[in-house]
Amino acid sequence: MKTAQQLVADAKANITEIDVNEAEELCPKADIVIDIREPEEYAAGHLKEATSIPRGVLEFKIGDLPNIDANSQIILYCKTSGRAALATESLEKMGYGQVRSIAGGYEAWLEAGKPTVQPNDGIDFG
Repeated sequence: MKTAQQLVADAKANITEIDVNEAEELCPKADIVIDIREPEEYAAGHLKEATSIPRGVLEFKIGDLPNIDANSQIILYCKTSGRAALATESLEKMGYGQVRSIAGGYEAWLEAGKPTVQPNDGIDFG
């Protein structure tokens, strides 16, 4: 039987991860940046370009997004990159060919001092 950590390691061996510097450059150009953390995590702070689609519903919601297809540039992130690695692998299996995961996730983004949107930035998370 495999552990969650083994599944993540297997996924990371099969996907493309980008570091936070590359992500900062690519996010504004991507067709979509998806924060796959839970809604309360997203509400506590996220990348400016990010759309919230929790990991548990990603595969069900991705096909409903306007202008997203097999050739779309998709960037995913979560808290530390485990969930994003699994989600990236899953989207690739679904036929999305240009999916990237941010190595280290939101925590690495924060640690690098990259810009975020915080609840006190005037956004209504309502």
